Amino acid sequence: SRYIEMTIAEDAGKEQCVFPLPEPQDLFQASQMKFEDFQKDLRKLKKDLKACETEAGKVYQVSSKEHMQPFKENMEQFIIQAKIDQEAEEASLTETHKCFLETTAYFFMKPKIGEKEVSPNVFFSIWHEFSSDFKDFWKKENKLILQERVKEAEEVCRQKKGKSLYKIKPRHDSGIVSI
Repeated sequence: SRYIEMTIAEDAGKEQCVFPLPEPQDLFQASQMKFEDFQKDLRKLKKDLKACETEAGKVYQVSSKEHMQPFKENMEQFIIQAKIDQEAEEASLTETHKCFLETTAYFFMKPKIGEKEVSPNVFFSIWHEFSSDFKDFWKKENKLILQERVKEAEEVCRQKKGKSLYKIKPRHDSGIVSI
């Protein structure tokens, strides 16, 4: 409660008051991913790219020189770029997996018995539950802070209405106003 008051008190009820954690739904989706599936997909893409390159080579062999361009040039550019992209994706997946393992180690998470590493499902399921509970509590606290601010603003309005901007002096019996 104190943390929430300190972090959102200024922005409570305003548009800039943003939930400070990843959305629970995003964490749930992260818990459903498997590094093995991504690795398998990348291997399949690499195999498909190799097959595409082979098929393009067959087309080059049976085509006459006057009909080969611009197909050959476009396919060669495509295959070169596809290989670069595929290698970049493999490197990105390797780096992401490494960062994930470092993160699980930072939080002292140990793999389940019989597993060699902590799975994203285990790791992100815990964070999903925490984020979900925290978001419910955060919304309630935000609402309470907003209600307190509204009450304070209403009190300031009441006090200002109670004080007149001009002074009314009592009228003399003679009807002459004294200054």
